[in-house]
Amino acid sequence: MTTPPSPSVAHSFRVVPRTGVIYVMTEAARQGFTYGDPDWANLGQGAPEAGPIEGAPDRISTIELDAAAYEYAPVAGLQDLREAVAELYNQRYRRGMASQYTAENVAIAGGGRLSLSRLAASLGRTHVGHFLPDYTAYEELLDQFELFIPIPIPLDPERGYALSAAELRNEIIGRGLSAIIFSNPANPTGKLVGGGGLAGWVDVARDLDCALLLDEFYAHYIWDPSASPSGTVSAAAYVQDVDRDPVVIMDGLTKNWRYPGWRIGWTVGPTSVIEAVSSVGSFLDGGAPHPLQRAALPLLEPDVADREASAIRRHFAPKRDLMLRKLVELGIRVDAAPAGAFYIWGSVEQLPDGLNDAMDFFRAALDRKVITVPGEFFDVNPGKRRQNHRSRFASHVRFSFGPEEATLRMGLERIEKLVREARG
Repeated sequence: MTTPPSPSVAHSFRVVPRTGVIYVMTEAARQGFTYGDPDWANLGQGAPEAGPIEGAPDRISTIELDAAAYEYAPVAGLQDLREAVAELYNQRYRRGMASQYTAENVAIAGGGRLSLSRLAASLGRTHVGHFLPDYTAYEELLDQFELFIPIPIPLDPERGYALSAAELRNEIIGRGLSAIIFSNPANPTGKLVGGGGLAGWVDVARDLDCALLLDEFYAHYIWDPSASPSGTVSAAAYVQDVDRDPVVIMDGLTKNWRYPGWRIGWTVGPTSVIEAVSSVGSFLDGGAPHPLQRAALPLLEPDVADREASAIRRHFAPKRDLMLRKLVELGIRVDAAPAGAFYIWGSVEQLPDGLNDAMDFFRAALDRKVITVPGEFFDVNPGKRRQNHRSRFASHVRFSFGPEEATLRMGLERIEKLVREARG
């Protein structure tokens, strides 16, 4: 029998709440979900199908180790991998520009959340803006690091969650912001700031010296060709001076290369920022696994990365269209069709009683072995400062079309049956 901790020990620790997706997956596990179970449709967790897809480079199936791979890697990452990341950004977005990224502009970390944590721990006393809705993990991230003050910026569903560069300027000045953190393409809405819009955002950040902290983990999942003729999107294309412009980019193998289990991510930005996040990493985590960094090198070759991005767009676009069509047919309102990422952000408020609240919908779908994510988790609310108000997104649900098509169809069929039964 396990002895419970003494009160004095328990009082020494504070409970860190589970992020929305972790909560969802924990609840699913309580009902019997296990990864790889063919009877479950996981339309909740933000993970792309990781197997072979047509036109993509071969998946890495073996990793060879030599004696050097048994040693610690540098906290900032292997020099070869840092150089490879820098070269990919230069080849994709900075050809012909005088200012080029080097290894000194790149830090490697053990995944996206760790990259975010390093960055957050590096921020000084400042006001940090964040959008509503946005990535669930931002809530705990902005809550746990208490040196800065998180400031919410609500986006309007009736405008498709759009924000112009002029409006961004007003938000920065009016709210006294020194930094803004956001995902682009956005999780959960699929909103994309690209082309001239993204160039305008970078111009505003440069002019006002406000750091743009961009989560670009879905930059290969672009469904709006007008926003990105090249097929991928990054603020790196609009940076004038890589060491002076206040633009910090986070990405990794998780989504854009479909290797979520590897937990390899990176931060790209001015050398002063890279020095800061690397210093934090020396005590926060100690650095990413050496063997996986070595194994990642061929994936960063520009031709390989571009083939992966092209294959993703061809393979995932039909799944996007299928899910979007089926959800709309069932009466789920989509504020704006996703221009990026692999999610549909829909309101269930027009469904029958028992399904028209996102948490009720989540529970009912879970009983049918379908996993979704209630929208209130994306109403990023550090410190629960708005706890007396009902979330604007209490009727919204995030649906993922990341899984294989067969799983996607199974989940949609079960949701359709659930809605039709509720309608009688």
